[in-house]
Parts: sequence; structure tokens; C-alpha cells
Amino acid sequence: MTLFRGYRRMAPAALLLLAVLAGCASPKYQAPVEDRSASRAGTHAPADASKPAAPVEAKPGTYIVKPGDTLMRISLETGQAWRDLAKWNNIDNPNVIEVGQVLRVVPPGTEPGVASAKPLAPTKVETKPLDGSKPASAASSAASAGSAATASASPQAAAKEPDDDIAWGWPAGGPVIGGFDESRSKGLSIGGKAGDPVYAAADGRVVYAGNTLRGYGNLIIVKHNANYLSAYAHNQTLLVKEDQTVRKGQKIAEMGASDSDKVQLHFEIRKQGKPLDPAKLLPPR
Repeated sequence: MTLFRGYRRMAPAALLLLAVLAGCASPKYQAPVEDRSASRAGTHAPADASKPAAPVEAKPGTYIVKPGDTLMRISLETGQAWRDLAKWNNIDNPNVIEVGQVLRVVPPGTEPGVASAKPLAPTKVETKPLDGSKPASAASSAASAGSAATASASPQAAAKEPDDDIAWGWPAGGPVIGGFDESRSKGLSIGGKAGDPVYAAADGRVVYAGNTLRGYGNLIIVKHNANYLSAYAHNQTLLVKEDQTVRKGQKIAEMGASDSDKVQLHFEIRKQGKPLDPAKLLPPR
């Protein structure tokens, strides 16, 4: 009984001692989670505040390099030859570009979004009739001139650009085994056997021939004019070189399965870098 009473008298002191020890020990072992989260959230100033932050949006005629980008991929996305991009941006090594770097993707001196030619204004016709028969004829001529001017200046007439007038041809003779889907497939998949010929879909100049663009295998890109290019992927053999001029229907490669799980030709048509559905531009079979 005496021991029990002594234990009861000592218990509060022991408990107090344990609480004090726990309070002293906790700062040594508890991680400052809240402080680290705040730091990650950007509540503290950057190490070098003198450096401007990377621009969020690219201005017209420019492209901001994103993680995983290569100059070859940027050339495909913007519809420009990679050698031109390197030249316009003073890039000595095309394999060295930095995330956040702003690249010019139009020729120097070009103003993006500005029309190259203004529509002609309607001709003003003044008539001075000499007798009763002339005014009707003059009025008719003026009306005809006005109608012609209106038609030439209408949006429908101006919608088609000279660069759109390309006589496309099929790049391979096999069946279409995969259609266009902008979110998943930016072109057509055309089936065939290894070694089947691949043809240039239109006249143009080879701006890329190689296999550094991931997901495309042995790839050829042909630039047809200022706006349009075509791409031919997964080839077994490339038969043309960069800067070589090709003609519509010319054999430029042999079909294969490079960077693909089966033999096929992946074919794209792009206007200013934007993928279009080739099935809507190719002639019916």
C-alpha cells in the first residue's frame, strides 16, 4: 500500500518530465513541411530576380521552345525548313536549343498577319450623256464594272490563295489503313509491303531527310511553296537528300517499318505547320 501511494505521488512529476523531454525533442525530428510547400509554391523571390521570366505567349512569327522540342520538330510544326530556322536565329548547332528560347519562324523582314497585296478598289465611272441613248448604256457599263469589282473583292473570291493551287498525287499505291485524326494521327497511314515505292505528292524541295524526329522513323519532308509541305514517314530506304528538287510522282523512298510496329507509309500535308486531312486534298482513286 505504501509503495502504491508513493507511485501516485511520483506519477505527475514523471509525466511532466516526459512532456518536457518530448517538447524539447520534437523540433529535432519533425520536418518543416509547411515551410517547404510555401517555398515550392513560389512565395519566395527567385535566386536571380534580374533575369526576366520566359514569355508565356509567342508573338506572331515566333515560337517558344518547349521541353522535348528539337529544331526538326519545330520546323515541322511551323512549316519551315530547319536550316532556315537555324539561319534566321543564328543557331550554329541545331542540336542545342534551350527551353524558353524565342525563335523567329518567318523570314526576316516579313510581317506576320499582314496581307501581301491589297484588293483593287472599284473603278469610278463618270458618264456625260450626249443624247437619250447613252445614259442607259453608260449606266449599264457602270453597273457591270461595279458588279465585277464587288465579285473580285468578295471574301469567297479572296479565300483561295495562289499557294493553295497544288495538284496533289497519291504518295503510295496501297490501301488507307488509318485515317486523319488531328488529336491522334496527323495524317494518313497507307499500307503496303517493305520496299514498295513512295512517291513525291507534288513538286517541291526536300528540306529534311533523316531519322532524328522521334516517332517518324526514316522521314522525308518536302516543301512545296511558302505555305505547304508534305511528310513521308517510317520508310525503309531514303532515295533523296536535303535541298534536292523533286517532281510529282518521283520515287523518293521505299516503304518500311522504321519506328513503327508494321510496314506503312505515314503521310502528312501541312499548311503553315497546321496538319490538314490529306484525303480531302488527294484526288479520288
